[in-house]
Amino acid sequence: MVSYITIGTDDLPTAMAFYDAALGALGHVRLWVHGTWAAYGPEGDDHGVILLCAPYNGEPARAGNGIMIGLHAESHAQVDAFYAAAMANGGTCEGPAGPRTDYGVGHYLAYVRDPVGNKLAAFYQPQA
Repeated sequence: MVSYITIGTDDLPTAMAFYDAALGALGHVRLWVHGTWAAYGPEGDDHGVILLCAPYNGEPARAGNGIMIGLHAESHAQVDAFYAAAMANGGTCEGPAGPRTDYGVGHYLAYVRDPVGNKLAAFYQPQA
């Protein structure tokens, strides 16, 4: 359904270090870097990618209030690895990895912000 998500950054090397680690923990890779752009997603697939770049309007990058990117995880271990990688690479905690029983049975999430302040969630829910 989603073709791409663009996340603004004023510091591509710092953003790439964060996303290499955090998205790598979920099995995604850096697909390419072209000038001031970088793309992440599943190996060999350029659909449903996350793009990093400087804002087109030339204004400083800043996180959007109320916007969050939810990323699928295959297990509790992947959510834990995502959270640890994010924290080790300049991320900040918005909710540590763990069960979220108020969301329903089996929900396991971690909430982080990247170095710019964009909010991300890694989400695992076993099939019913």
